[in-house]
Amino acid sequence: MKQPLKAVVLAAGKGTRLQTEGCDLPKVMRLANGRPLLQYVLDGLSFIERGNIIIVAGYQKDTVIQAFPGYRFAIQTDQLGTGHAVMSAAADLEGFDGAVLVCCGDMPLLRRETYEALVTVHLQNGNDCTILTGTSDIPLPYGRIVRDNGGNFVRMVEDKDCRDDEKAINELNSGVYVFAAQKLLPALKCLGNNNAQREYYLTDVPAILLAEGTRVGICKRSLGFEMIGVNTIEQLNQVEKLLRGRE
Repeated sequence: MKQPLKAVVLAAGKGTRLQTEGCDLPKVMRLANGRPLLQYVLDGLSFIERGNIIIVAGYQKDTVIQAFPGYRFAIQTDQLGTGHAVMSAAADLEGFDGAVLVCCGDMPLLRRETYEALVTVHLQNGNDCTILTGTSDIPLPYGRIVRDNGGNFVRMVEDKDCRDDEKAINELNSGVYVFAAQKLLPALKCLGNNNAQREYYLTDVPAILLAEGTRVGICKRSLGFEMIGVNTIEQLNQVEKLLRGRE
């Protein structure tokens, strides 16, 4: 990489819908094919030095910290959204003049080559923000990517807010991004929580940056099953089956 690179991994969630049969582990510590979900994500980020990977922990943070020595940790005391989670890592990004990959600790199927392709597109195109988007034959309730006639990013629309014509868009937001650190930090301060959940959403950051005239790009790939995040027991079982198939 020609530019310094760090990663922020969002791993603070409780995973309420996964807590069955007396298991109260943090979501990212649930096992799939014998390993924690977070381990697969960190394996995918193995092209980044451990000391440059910041894991945002929250629920049962000590369990996560003890399981992954050698990494940096930021603590999200209250779970107030993905934007708030990245804000929790701001102290580790202050003064850093490089790129920051932000990803989710509950997406174990994303491959190293996918992360590397995203970073490459970001650096080669000189973007301030690059969104990993994908197509998938699996019905997923993810936000849609709206482009203009020139193919440029315009906005993201959450699945629940889509009009019929937007529902037909097959380019989905993966929830994985690369940002220029010195553009990301001021944008995070502009986030609001004027929504039903009273949370701060990272998905609002690309629109903030675009409105400021910065360069927002897209890395589009055919992601298929890679896009699956684990929120339910059914998804955990599905992911485990797919991981076994890879072996």
